[in-house]
Amino acid sequence: MLQQLPTGTKISITRSINTAFEQYMSEIEWNEDQFNMVEFMNSWSRYITTQASWYESLEPSVKESPEFHEQLANKINETIEKVLEEEPTPAQIERIEQLQLSTGSEMDFSCKAEAKYVIQTLERKLS
Repeated sequence: MLQQLPTGTKISITRSINTAFEQYMSEIEWNEDQFNMVEFMNSWSRYITTQASWYESLEPSVKESPEFHEQLANKINETIEKVLEEEPTPAQIERIEQLQLSTGSEMDFSCKAEAKYVIQTLERKLS
């Protein structure tokens, strides 16, 4: 069912998962111990109903379909896994090293999205 959606809609779904996941992780300061899938799903649900145009374009029968929800759950898990596996860029690593020296702070990061959060956090310390 998910695969039958237009390509643009599938891309928008993935993008909304990425965005909501990064926002949620930022809210919990990328503390993996605080991660709660139910809270994330509630956050993503709020995001798609208020900010994602693709959700409104879905037929009610699709939104209500258990098959669609199962496929969507798999897509969410795959997307989160991809986010967590994406390595930080060399430029991000270099920037974080510079910011840590400037701020006297040390923050761990393991993926590109978390590195983005660390850069933003350290830059706020400098301003």
